[in-house]
Amino acid sequence: MDRAEVDTKIRSLIESFNKKGVEIADETTFANDLEFDSLTVMDFVAEIEDAFDIIISMNQQAEIENFGQLIDAVTKLKDL
Repeated sequence: MDRAEVDTKIRSLIESFNKKGVEIADETTFANDLEFDSLTVMDFVAEIEDAFDIIISMNQQAEIENFGQLIDAVTKLKDL
């Protein structure tokens, strides 16, 4: 699965979490732009893990601040 496919799939997953209708770009941050609280982050990560059949560790989650970093991390995990 390449980066573009991961991007498309995660964009569809994020729709239900994007309550303010923020336009999603690689630079879009979860904490500031999307205003995700810790519970929302956990729910969103669980959706991604289920959809891609991967595990995103707590350490990895802490390093992911924006949409582009998430796409890169999931693409990398799918390649393992």
